Amino acid sequence: MPLAADAAVPFYDPRIGGGSMLDRAGTGVGEPLNVIISGQSSPEVLTESGFYQYALALGFAEECLDIHLGAPMPANLGDGHGWVNQTVELRHNYAIGGTCAETVFGGNHLRLFIQNGPLADSGALFLAVSKEEDLAEGHTITPDGYDRGRDLLVAGATGTTKHGGVEFQTDVQFLTGLLQPGSQGINHDIAIDGKVALLTVTVL
Repeated sequence: MPLAADAAVPFYDPRIGGGSMLDRAGTGVGEPLNVIISGQSSPEVLTESGFYQYALALGFAEECLDIHLGAPMPANLGDGHGWVNQTVELRHNYAIGGTCAETVFGGNHLRLFIQNGPLADSGALFLAVSKEEDLAEGHTITPDGYDRGRDLLVAGATGTTKHGGVEFQTDVQFLTGLLQPGSQGINHDIAIDGKVALLTVTVL
């Protein structure tokens, strides 16, 4: 039976529907889905275009020259869609050089997945956020890159942000129990603290 198609819930735990709080980065490993934008956020934020507007306000943008190296990663949000590739991948947008500078100097980075399947239609947005090394270090994840990436995004989002005349209010709550602390099953064997940031975003 479907859990619901219910905008009154922040999200459904993907594990209930046979999903995972890790995306699939390779055989047996994944990246933590360490930020969730609540399904109780303003509806206009919970679309790909609306999220992109919000992401611009947080200092993210599309990849340099719309070029992506490496295969997209899938996630299973337990909503009946199974393993689905990321909807979009965004990088830190430097004031000078934009996301091309992120490719060279490193910075924050996210993948977006939407929980909207027939078995668990919360509308919530699940993000895999990580901080990357510079090009000289092979653009891999920094030693604390999953927690650090999450915390950088939260720091930039908390309170009021604005882009293109649209103003957003973001309230943050940290959740435990969705991710296991430590490095088991985590890509690059990077330990995480197990916390997930739940953001409720309101368009003002």
